[in-house]
Amino acid sequence: MADAPGSVTEDGMTALQVASRLDCRGLVCPMPVIKLSKAIKALAVGAVVEMLATDPGAVPDMEAFERQTGHRVIEQSEANGVFRFLVQRAK
Repeated sequence: MADAPGSVTEDGMTALQVASRLDCRGLVCPMPVIKLSKAIKALAVGAVVEMLATDPGAVPDMEAFERQTGHRVIEQSEANGVFRFLVQRAK
């Protein structure tokens, strides 16, 4: 269950509310970014989408996506070959 916006987690970090989750595991470039582009349009400005991807090319693709669209990658991590991105809609 998602925490309320601005709530504090057990580790003392501020929790973000994820408005949408996008599972792009198993997809290769450019499909994760294409799916993200479509999904983020359905969100309100400021909302956050979580995207999971297994393609290592998603990392540079997300950097380009951020530069080209203005949407912000506010968190990025990798665990066990799965890349996780939290992207905030800018406009």
